Amino acid sequence: QLVESGGGLVQAGGSLRLSCAASASTFNTYTTGWFRQAPGKEREFVSYIDWGGYTTYYADSVKGRFTVSREHAKNTVYLEMNSLKPEDTAVYFCAATSTPYSDYEGWYEFWGQGTQVTVSS
Repeated sequence: QLVESGGGLVQAGGSLRLSCAASASTFNTYTTGWFRQAPGKEREFVSYIDWGGYTTYYADSVKGRFTVSREHAKNTVYLEMNSLKPEDTAVYFCAATSTPYSDYEGWYEFWGQGTQVTVSS
């Protein structure tokens, strides 16, 4: 089970940190991805981090503004979001996959329920 938290309302230029917590330590053996879905749009890839935290990857739209990290002791992955823009408004989902280095949502086996991020202009 994956549970996201940390969403909310923030002004443009502000920051938020999302958390994705898992109930099982086996989560630490999976690549974890972040995806988002804006109203009326398809869900899109945001970022992933491999099981060891050594490899990260970002969508061009968030590169340089978002940072993904993980803390094994807490079975948690974080998404630090800075310089937020109104176009970052979406429901953010975390997901886990046994397929390494994947930005394709079809490979992700486990999903959280999502957390809303709203960026006002």
